[in-house]
Amino acid sequence: MKIIVIGAGAWGTALAIAAAQHPAGHCVELWARDAGQAALMQAQNRNDRYLPGVAFPSSLTVAHASDAQMATLTPQHHVRSHSATYPFAAHGLVGLCIVATPIAGLRTTLQHLRGAHGLPLAWLCKGFEAGTGCLPHEIQAQVAPAVQAGALSGPSFAQEVALGQPTALVAASHHTAVREALVAAFHHPQLRVYANSDLVGVEVGGAVKNVLALATGLCDGLQLGLNARAALITRGLAEMTRLGLALGARSDTFMGLSGLGDLVLTATGDLSRNRQVGLRLAQGLNLKDAVASLGHVAEGVYSARTVLQRAQSLNVEMPIVQAVVDLLDERTLPAQAVAALMGRGAKPEYG
Repeated sequence: MKIIVIGAGAWGTALAIAAAQHPAGHCVELWARDAGQAALMQAQNRNDRYLPGVAFPSSLTVAHASDAQMATLTPQHHVRSHSATYPFAAHGLVGLCIVATPIAGLRTTLQHLRGAHGLPLAWLCKGFEAGTGCLPHEIQAQVAPAVQAGALSGPSFAQEVALGQPTALVAASHHTAVREALVAAFHHPQLRVYANSDLVGVEVGGAVKNVLALATGLCDGLQLGLNARAALITRGLAEMTRLGLALGARSDTFMGLSGLGDLVLTATGDLSRNRQVGLRLAQGLNLKDAVASLGHVAEGVYSARTVLQRAQSLNVEMPIVQAVVDLLDERTLPAQAVAALMGRGAKPEYG
């Protein structure tokens, strides 16, 4: 298969490497928006800015992604490599496009790709768009409604995927062709891909878990103990599920890879940028310094307020998310945020 990955951050690069190492012999182009970054990756045959030391497979090439290139991307677009064939995209034609931008860049990217009719497309970003409160599929419905699209999500750290360590992801779309293209592109013994038609649920899980990971990092940074961590993750999952159901998701999705799985990984794994922000806030750093110390985007910081606004518009109670937003907006201190959560009145676990 011919695959184009737009966005050369850590996750886009990791998935481009994984696709290029697929036993089926995919040919993959990684498109970087920055011409200098593209040239450096070409020269070094790796992306040292985000995945230092991980060499690119021979079937992975790097290009500079101009707006004009994206605007002309269709199933008839030829990539540079033409050695592999796949029934969906024979003779060097593109069979799948992956958008690996943060959610802040998704709208603009999809506007350039709105003419890519018939080309399966999937985004990797997780969150609600600032300002509009839109999930990724809602953005796509506004700016590129004719494109068949979906999301590739689940519990995954870019570094581990790039190194070929075992990982499981979920390919979510309302379109069978998109789910099948994602499975064909990425599923192999080191990277399992499960199909799911509940795009809303998968996106809600991916968005909310980042905010909950901030809270869990805060909990651990304050050394509140493993009991507190377990309670926070469990009650966070309940908040995530409530919001998802209000938006039309299926409840079983939140017990799967993009719900419980992604939440556990992001909340407890030290490679999690969102968790690291929480740990740093607990140590007394202000938000600006905590984010700057990462060197990468922590989506939970930018989506927390929007998650809360969307929940409030639906009358969905999310006290953990509220506590995180109060902390980020400096209306409370870390210990006060925890005290506010623990001081809430008693209530049934369900209902």
